[in-house]
Amino acid sequence: MAEPADTAEPADAAEPADAADPKARRVPWVRGFAQWPRQGSPKEEGKALRTSVPRGAHRTLDLDASRPDAVSAVIESNAGRLEELTPIRVGRMAATPFAFLRGSAGLMAYDLARTPMTRIATQICGDAHAANFGLYGDHRGDLVIDLNDFDETVHGPWEWDLKRLAASLVLAGREAGADEDTCRAAAQDAVGAYRRTMRLLAKLPVLDAWNAIADEELVSHTDAHDLLGTLQRVSEKARANTSGRFAAKSTEAAADGGRRFVDASPVLRRIPDAEAAAVAASLEAYVGTLSEDRHPLLARHAVHDVAFRVVGTGSVGTRSYVVLLLDHREQPLVLQVKEARPSALVPHLVTAGFEAPPVEHEGRRVVLGQKRMQVVSDILLGWTTVDGRPFQVRQFRNRKGSVDPAALAADQIDDYGRMTGALLARAHSHSADPRLIAGYCGKNEELDEAIAAFAVTYADRTEADHAELVTGIRAGRIAAEWGV
Repeated sequence: MAEPADTAEPADAAEPADAADPKARRVPWVRGFAQWPRQGSPKEEGKALRTSVPRGAHRTLDLDASRPDAVSAVIESNAGRLEELTPIRVGRMAATPFAFLRGSAGLMAYDLARTPMTRIATQICGDAHAANFGLYGDHRGDLVIDLNDFDETVHGPWEWDLKRLAASLVLAGREAGADEDTCRAAAQDAVGAYRRTMRLLAKLPVLDAWNAIADEELVSHTDAHDLLGTLQRVSEKARANTSGRFAAKSTEAAADGGRRFVDASPVLRRIPDAEAAAVAASLEAYVGTLSEDRHPLLARHAVHDVAFRVVGTGSVGTRSYVVLLLDHREQPLVLQVKEARPSALVPHLVTAGFEAPPVEHEGRRVVLGQKRMQVVSDILLGWTTVDGRPFQVRQFRNRKGSVDPAALAADQIDDYGRMTGALLARAHSHSADPRLIAGYCGKNEELDEAIAAFAVTYADRTEADHAELVTGIRAGRIAAEWGV
């Protein structure tokens, strides 16, 4: 549902209230709030979109002749990254078709820009594949499960996230050895869970919907009971995945009585003093992006060292640092200062007819996008600038854990699909009216079946892209470093 323009007001907002009849009083519309009396029905507006964009149309995938080949797409996405690290990125993407998908959000956005869309926009992850959901710790020490990667986040079409999730489930299922019916069912179940969750959220009071599907209820809500054992094992590992454990393995005592990082190239390496000083100095601006109640927490920690650390598949080659902080008892808190590049989706959103969103700072874009989509976010999320480049800042190893969807048993992949589909609906509902999306999605399985068909087709295309990349590596078109 379109938001009212800044200058828009109800036609009768300026009319004087009838002092003799309190029931006739009309409070003028206040910018930032909904209008009263209500105008139209978001649910009916969503249903009406089925005429122009039938739900069955979402099975469509039309690849035009101008689509870049896989090698060219990867070379283009490597632009601006550290050249010495791009072979590691290519090697990771070449490992499996699912790994290729994880590193090719831009190429998929190129394809999605040419698919049917309802034009309903929300804050999207931009990279909502099945491995980008996971556990992390909140400020109370409890574990939360949600989307956990927002490098590509932007305001865009909700279908793009859902289709990327569905396609990734097919690829993960194939890698896990599941048969085709199981892989397709996982994609269809994810869409079905998204649709049903959006309908549930549309029926709740707004405050209840905002925090709906508490984590302890998620398994029951999505009927994902076969995942209980896996989630328990991941939770146990996540609780031990802390700054303290990382620091114990990755640092040593320094001559001044503090600690310093130990070189473990190429993943973790020491950097020149000037580079470390620039990163450390940038933290002053970072503190200014946090809520003031967080300042005393950081003020009780001292900066001891900075190192460069290579990050995950899609982000390899970006500049990323870990900063070691110690409190008065020499207990560590590690921050990650990670380069924030422009979202790979933006040029393709423009192709699809969406306005390019104004971006004040790419790190700010990532942080605000994350906060808009998660129910609970890292309390130390912020942003800064290092040598003119934008960075996001967050806690490193904040009790993070993840499920590897490609390692799940065949009878778990559909459970995982339902769980992630529900989480994605909750995330989208924070910035788009769930009544509007639910009205479009409807009660039957027409959308589920259509996007599942798209997912299978796109998984086939991704396998072909992956094969092209492997062939390109062997032919010397692009360099790759394997197993790093």
